[in-house]
Amino acid sequence: MLKSPPSLQTPNLTTGNNALKPAVFNPPAMRGKRIGAYGTGGIGKTTLAARSPGRKLFIDLDESLAELRDTLDFQALQINSASPLSWADLRKTIADANNVDTIIIDSVTRAEEMSVAHTLQNVKNEKENFVRSIEGYGYGKGYQHVFDTFLPLLADLDVHVRQGRNVILIMHECMSTVPNPQGEDYIRYEPRLQNPSSGKASIRLRLKEWLDHLVFIGYDINVKDNRAKSSGSRTIYPLEMAHCMAKSRSLREQIIYDEGSVELWDQLKLCAKSN
Repeated sequence: MLKSPPSLQTPNLTTGNNALKPAVFNPPAMRGKRIGAYGTGGIGKTTLAARSPGRKLFIDLDESLAELRDTLDFQALQINSASPLSWADLRKTIADANNVDTIIIDSVTRAEEMSVAHTLQNVKNEKENFVRSIEGYGYGKGYQHVFDTFLPLLADLDVHVRQGRNVILIMHECMSTVPNPQGEDYIRYEPRLQNPSSGKASIRLRLKEWLDHLVFIGYDINVKDNRAKSSGSRTIYPLEMAHCMAKSRSLREQIIYDEGSVELWDQLKLCAKSN
């Protein structure tokens, strides 16, 4: 019978020098958390992020902070802000971030728009010409170009996550039709990010995969006699439901979002390195 060369022979895992030894588990070094939050305009996404613990670099792409200067003490909340105007400047701002516990981008919806502009300025079509719109690249090709431009942003942020910094990404919302293999399709809230019907080059789905937690913040609505009423109360949804896309690696219950509440950060154990 032919024998396998020594390098290909199966080692004896139970006796002798090749005996299988118990694995030693070394916990990974402390890493930051990757958190996404989305909801309707004015519901309190920016305020919630601003109340996260520790020193913050708030990348204010939507220019939201100016509206909160009378209601938030930026010095007490340890907020430093930046407002880059281009995709390249945004990535440089993230790369240069230091002496902070959390990096906040408000909003990633606006950041995606900046990545589209950068793509149009730097990526030519197959005929080596610049185009004026994503559709100018040809069917589906523009979405892939934008996806390729956007993806390195997550790698930039991962550098900070591995160094123990938290990342909070704020997004606007949209309503999207969800294909349902078990019955009729339905509509739900999802982050307003690129999501072609083919599923390919979807920034929305890629970001959901990347995040540790994706929460939806919504008003509590009661419907009676086909009329909707809201008391103004708000709820944070950390798990997927029929009306919203969400996910969490640790949270299992909805959270009441009262004015000034930091319950989300308490439950996520979102601690500052300096604390």
